[in-house]
Amino acid sequence: MSRGYMGKILNVDLSTGALTTEQVPDKIYEDFLGGYGLGARILFDRIPAGADPLGPDNVLGFVPGLLTGTGALFAGRWMVVGKSPLTGGWGDANCGGDLGPELKKTGFDGIFVRGISSRPVYLLIDRGRIEIKDGSHLWGMDAVETEARLKGEFGAHYRVAAIGQAGEKLSLISGIVNDRGRLAARSGLGAVMGSKKLKALVVRGHERVPALDSAEIKSLNADFLKRMEPAEKMSWLAGWVKVLARVLRRIPVAPKQEGLQFNALLKRYGTCGITAMSAETGDAPVKNWAGVGCKDFPIGSKSWRISDEEVIKYQRKRYHCSLCPLGCGGEASVDTGEYKLEFTHKPEYETLTSFGTLTLCDDLPALFKINDLCNRAGLDSISAGATAAFAIECFQNGVLTLKDTGGLELKWGDARALLELVERMIKREGIGDVLADGTRVAAKRIGRGAEQYAMEVGGEEVPMHDPRFDPGFGVAYQAEPTPGRHTIASLTYGELMNLDEKFPWLKKMPLLSWKSDRYKPDKGEFLAVNTAYTNAANGAGMCLFGLIVGGNVPVFDWLNAATGWHKSNREYLKTGHRILALRQAFNLREGLDPRSIRLPDRILGKPPLKDGPLADVSLDNEAMLADYYRHLGWDPESGWPTRERLEELGLGDVAALLYGGERAQARAQARS
Repeated sequence: MSRGYMGKILNVDLSTGALTTEQVPDKIYEDFLGGYGLGARILFDRIPAGADPLGPDNVLGFVPGLLTGTGALFAGRWMVVGKSPLTGGWGDANCGGDLGPELKKTGFDGIFVRGISSRPVYLLIDRGRIEIKDGSHLWGMDAVETEARLKGEFGAHYRVAAIGQAGEKLSLISGIVNDRGRLAARSGLGAVMGSKKLKALVVRGHERVPALDSAEIKSLNADFLKRMEPAEKMSWLAGWVKVLARVLRRIPVAPKQEGLQFNALLKRYGTCGITAMSAETGDAPVKNWAGVGCKDFPIGSKSWRISDEEVIKYQRKRYHCSLCPLGCGGEASVDTGEYKLEFTHKPEYETLTSFGTLTLCDDLPALFKINDLCNRAGLDSISAGATAAFAIECFQNGVLTLKDTGGLELKWGDARALLELVERMIKREGIGDVLADGTRVAAKRIGRGAEQYAMEVGGEEVPMHDPRFDPGFGVAYQAEPTPGRHTIASLTYGELMNLDEKFPWLKKMPLLSWKSDRYKPDKGEFLAVNTAYTNAANGAGMCLFGLIVGGNVPVFDWLNAATGWHKSNREYLKTGHRILALRQAFNLREGLDPRSIRLPDRILGKPPLKDGPLADVSLDNEAMLADYYRHLGWDPESGWPTRERLEELGLGDVAALLYGGERAQARAQARS
């Protein structure tokens, strides 16, 4: 029966060379969908508690979404999952491009790799043929070179996911690369791949991805695209983002975010279109989270140089992920100056802020070069930029000296020093070796009070949206099973997703509200629904941007058309809650205490900034977290899903593991 999923997974043991195909019961898909929902169920069952993230017992999974390959718009995502060496708990990273649909066409809903090879290898899945092949000749290449080499050998239609030098050298902030520089970047899972000596995954599928009602999927696509047509008429708004930023910074009210406006901006610029606006309004962190955009990196002289029109001057063609009508990415080149690049990907907002506003660097060609270095090495640009800003502040305050840095003087806004620092991090040379595993590890290595400058939460560097601007991010950064995650929930996302229309029991969002209202700790239900919805969407393989660009994306209708399940929005929301609870349970089983995961005081506005739109803002994140946990059905004091909630979600086996037996009871007693 056509159903949207392939019904089987591939298990690979690199220690023994064993390759086994496994049938997956329909009930698993009904309960967890695909993507990291399927991944969470498989890994929770198969990674032993206390496993070394860089050891043979860790399992690295490549999992496309349930809708990936069915023809549904925006559903081309694939995820990589495993135990994170960066946080010590659940790890996942999300990526687009063309790999996801090709993975499904191999006939598998997931590829799960355990063990450690004795030599570098790559995994080839070629139209039914599966081989572990020698990859010694690829070891040492960057990820883009690796992809080119393998496509040259097998053909342009093959899809490749590879690690670069950062993954090979086990950098805890390394990711996995496809499409010549698109990264599944977070959680340090490139290091897991490197620890297994797995250089690349090469796939070419031959099976059709089944869908029960392909005609209905096409009809839903057409209706959705028609609802998005007004965004084309709003394209003029995209060119006024800098003016709007200056206006919004000065008014005490917050207009409701509208997806169609964001749609117009993404189509014209991609995410680089919001860099200047975010710096001006307080959304983008500045000077390692201690600065003020309109003062330290203002539109008039700084942030405009690394935003919107300035960035797309280098764009040669738009880049579309599979079945994406937006095309927010861009293929670019830098033809003049000292940072020439024949081909590169346009830097995203997160990179432009982590290496730009966070370090006060406004040299755009240098940022293109740094972005390209990170893409090729497989280095998470969020974590790498945050670590560079940490190092600069350490140097400026005498915690790091010229002796520590090997003579490299680290100054705010110094593009050349920044570029050299990134190259050393990739090579693990000198100070680069100290910094290559992110700020938490680096602060411990450096000592001397360096931890006060490490802007991390649970071991993961905090992303480039300031919770003092949108306090929903503060809840997500701290409470997510992968802490420091900016793509799950926020007040802005919930507004853009039209959650009050999809789930009518939610209070309807006003068109205008006082900015001060955003800081009241009564947003728990809104954020809980947002989180569960996004977890379900990730299980489906949806791109976040597809959820927030207007048109009321019919993700659940697509799922019903593909599978024939006829589930309601409320039932799919429960699926999202189930996926979230299982990811959290993975962390609890590993001994992670949610109460110990805290945002730095600086990010919470303690003490508050004295200038700019975030002046005098201090967040009561604990009150917001408690309200959020209550609406998830979790204990508001501990951040544990209650036993009753787990059983209600059909996770009785998980409840028994967490709450049953002497050790589990001791853990439960300790947390209270």
